[in-house]
Amino acid sequence: MAYYDLISENDESTVVAEFEKGIFAAEAPYMSEKNLEDQFVEQLRMQEYEYLRITTEEELIANLRKQLEKLNDVSFSDSEWKRFFNNYIAKPNSGIVEKTRVIQEDPRFTFNFDNGDMKNIMLLDKQNIHQNQLQVMRQYTPTGGKAKNRYDVTILVNGLPLVHVEMKKPGVDIREAFNQIKRYNRESFWADSGLFEYVQIYVISNGTYTKYYSNTTRDLHFNEEDERAKKGQVVSNSFEFTSWWTDARNKRITMLEDFTKTFFAKHSILNILTRFCVFTVDNMLMVMRPYQIAATENILRRINVAYNNKLFGSIDAGGYIWHTTGSGKTLTSFKTSLLASKR
Repeated sequence: MAYYDLISENDESTVVAEFEKGIFAAEAPYMSEKNLEDQFVEQLRMQEYEYLRITTEEELIANLRKQLEKLNDVSFSDSEWKRFFNNYIAKPNSGIVEKTRVIQEDPRFTFNFDNGDMKNIMLLDKQNIHQNQLQVMRQYTPTGGKAKNRYDVTILVNGLPLVHVEMKKPGVDIREAFNQIKRYNRESFWADSGLFEYVQIYVISNGTYTKYYSNTTRDLHFNEEDERAKKGQVVSNSFEFTSWWTDARNKRITMLEDFTKTFFAKHSILNILTRFCVFTVDNMLMVMRPYQIAATENILRRINVAYNNKLFGSIDAGGYIWHTTGSGKTLTSFKTSLLASKR
C-alpha cells in the first residue's frame, strides 16, 4: 500500500494566505530536466494524485472511460462507449474553442443507453469538486501529429487532460517552455482523437520560475501573431499574457515545489478549473489571477457573514476591494456576482 505525505489544505481559500518560500531547485542549479520532472511528479503523488503509466492513446481512452464510469456511476457497454466517445468527447470538427466551451459552460451530455435509459453524463462535477479524480502522467507521445512530440507532464481530471506542464532545467529561460507548447499546438495537440485540445491551463517552469496561462489566450494570440506576421507587421510577444501565482499578500510563489504545494493543491486546482475561469463571448478563456481569486472569495465570505448575521442594509455588511487601473476589476466583479447568484 502506497504511503502519502499529505499536504494540509484549506477548504475555504483557493489562494494560500501566506507562504514561506522553499529551497527546491535553489540548491540544485545543475539539476537536469528529468530530475526536475521526477521531483514534480513525486510531489504530486505525495499530494494524492494517482500516477499513471500511459504510453498509448488506447490506454488514455480506456482510463477516460473508467474515470467517467466511476464519476457518473454507470457502466458503458463497448458499443455505448464508442458512441458516447465519438459523438460527444471526440466530436469531429470540434477544436480548442468548442472543447473549452464544453468544460467551462456545461460539461454534461444527455446520453441514451442501448436499453432506452437516458442519463446526464458529466465530464466534470462542478458542484462537488472533490468527486473529481486527479491523475498525473508523463512523457506521453501522440502518434498522429506532424512531428513526434513527447509531452512532459499532464494532469488528468476524470481522465481528461485539463492541465499541461512543460519544463526546462534550472537556468534555462521558461520562454523556451512557452515556445515549445506553441510548437506542440502546431504539430500535435490536435492529433489522434484531439484529447489534448481539452487542456484548459498550461504551466511552464524551470524549477526556479513557474507561470501559468490559459489555452485560448495562447491560441488566439498565436493566431494573431500569424496574421500580423503575414502582413509584415511587428508582432507582440504573447508571453506577456502568462501569470505569476502568489499568496494572498501578493508575494510571488515561483519555485516549482512551492507552486505545486499551493496551485496544485487539490482544492485549489479544482477550484481554479471549475470556478475561477471565465469563457468570454469572444471565445477567450481567462484564468483569473491570484489577487482576483482572493478578492472574489473575500467578497463571497463577506456576503455569507452579512446574510447569516442579518446585516444586509447596514454599514457592517459592506467592505472595500482596492483595484488599480488595468488590474481586472470588471472580471473580479463579474465572477463574484456570478458565483454569488449560484449560492
